[in-house]
Amino acid sequence: MEAAEAEVRLLLQEARESIEAARSYRRELQQRLRGLHQAREQIKESATLTRDVLEQHFSDLKGTLKKLLDERLMSLLQEVDVIEQESIKPLDECQKLIEHGVSTADDLLREGESAVDGDMGQQNEKLCNFTKKALHIQLDSLPEVPSLVDVPCLSAQLDDCLLTILKNQIFRHGTVASRPPVQLEEFVEKPGGILVRWCKVDEDFIAQDYRLQYRKSTASHFEDVYVGSDTEFLVLHIDPNVDYQFRVCARGDGRQEWSPWSVPQSGHTTLVPHEWTAGLEGYSLSSRRNIALRNDSQSCGVLYSKAPTYFCGQTLTFRQTVGQPDRRDSLGVCVEQRNGDDSLQRDKAVCISTNGAVFVNGKEMTNQLPAVTSGSTVTFDMEVVQLGPCSNEGGNFKLRVTISSNNREVVFDWVLDQCCGSLYFGCSFSYPGWKVLVF
Repeated sequence: MEAAEAEVRLLLQEARESIEAARSYRRELQQRLRGLHQAREQIKESATLTRDVLEQHFSDLKGTLKKLLDERLMSLLQEVDVIEQESIKPLDECQKLIEHGVSTADDLLREGESAVDGDMGQQNEKLCNFTKKALHIQLDSLPEVPSLVDVPCLSAQLDDCLLTILKNQIFRHGTVASRPPVQLEEFVEKPGGILVRWCKVDEDFIAQDYRLQYRKSTASHFEDVYVGSDTEFLVLHIDPNVDYQFRVCARGDGRQEWSPWSVPQSGHTTLVPHEWTAGLEGYSLSSRRNIALRNDSQSCGVLYSKAPTYFCGQTLTFRQTVGQPDRRDSLGVCVEQRNGDDSLQRDKAVCISTNGAVFVNGKEMTNQLPAVTSGSTVTFDMEVVQLGPCSNEGGNFKLRVTISSNNREVVFDWVLDQCCGSLYFGCSFSYPGWKVLVF
């Protein structure tokens, strides 16, 4: 009896496992069906968009070509009109001269015939007058009429090879690509930003520049955010927990036109942006409070972050414009805000001075980094290594810290007497002119 019950339980267990496997299998198949549906929709939507682009482009091209041909025809017709008018004008003048001579000859003929056939009493006087008039008119002088070979004979010279050239150019104009040569590869969340990476998927394509665009999911138009040769870019001023769409294209080496756009992909960040604390005398902040400027005030102190927004496992980056350095200057992170200090070179803080010296809990390390330069970046990376039990009351706690500056880095362990899930960041400068962007 017990053996039978055990066999039933085993069969039930196997049946349940089979049912769960079938459910998992069904979920995977359904997920693949959704993937197939998305792929089919992408093909159809991109094909429809490509048709619209082609039809609009060639419609615009036909309109432009017709306009250019009409303008050229009008120019040639005007040229014909000018040549015709300029060539006929001297002929018209010659015609008027000849017609005037014919009229004069008619009058002279009538007068001569009247003198010859007139009354004998007046014939002598009429004949004398006629003879004098005939001599005055110079009947042996005739206007010159140009021969046909000396006057213009207009014709149109039309080169039939234009059609061949246009035909060859048109047949080579435009291409249809089934895949863009570059695609988005990765989105990395940053405080108030997204690090976007992309890569080439066409090895034969030699890229000279890349062009990254983005838009909020609710916006209708993309806007440029980066153009350059890098294959990654940190997009700042990103609202947390809001979806953004990104796309990238490339320009081939020596080419002017851009490649087709990559498949748009969505990215977002859940990390609130880093902000400096407003209101500290000696520092002016940007509107987004991610840039701090040391002003001309004589007041001296440490400018802290608004909140402990730096978490271990992230990268904290400072980018600065330099002013006059001082050995007490500092850039770094700390466990807590503390009023009254003029530098982060103190306990419960790690920092780098503008001359490259590294301080841990107020003590200078033997390892040193290059001096901070204008436009360079200083980065802090930390990971947790716990030494002892961590409770609400505290305990030994070790953070492995990596500080990088100007392509060099130092790595050390920072021992604390309390657990720190998040840290403040801060800076201090003795002289004006320093400007620090944090992200």
